Amino acid sequence: MPLRTKNTQAASFGPQAYGSAPASADAAAQGPSLADAKPLSDDGTGASDFHQTGRASWYGRGFHGRRTANGERYDMHALTAAHRTLPLGSYVRVTNPATSRSVVVRINDRGPYARGRVIDLSMAAANVLDMRHAGTARVKIEGVTQDEARQARDETLASDSGPIAQK
Repeated sequence: MPLRTKNTQAASFGPQAYGSAPASADAAAQGPSLADAKPLSDDGTGASDFHQTGRASWYGRGFHGRRTANGERYDMHALTAAHRTLPLGSYVRVTNPATSRSVVVRINDRGPYARGRVIDLSMAAANVLDMRHAGTARVKIEGVTQDEARQARDETLASDSGPIAQK
């Protein structure tokens, strides 16, 4: 029996397109490949079943105006956050159990890079959660759909404009 070389092994797999799995029975038995995955989009999907508890921190002036992971400029006055793994453009409700306050933020950046932290909030989100002065807080993170995020935003805008609308 002749020895198989690297070239004869590669030839036994057949032609292969970039990003596709090898054309073998083993690959077909493993199920869908990453090449078949749907691209991430800014439609706010993909995080509605997400739950996490941990320590949050916030970032502000030092990053204001810099580019975020999704390409937009960081606005410390917007309700946004950085997370290591959640899809960019997804929405989460962040709750501070110590104050029972919560805020819905859009994930637009990667981070936090500090050990022991699970999410970096914008300064505006930290204000809503009453954690700006402390710098960090224990939080609960829950994924929400884009419709739930839109509803939360509308409620926030309505509550912020209440006294002004009456004048």
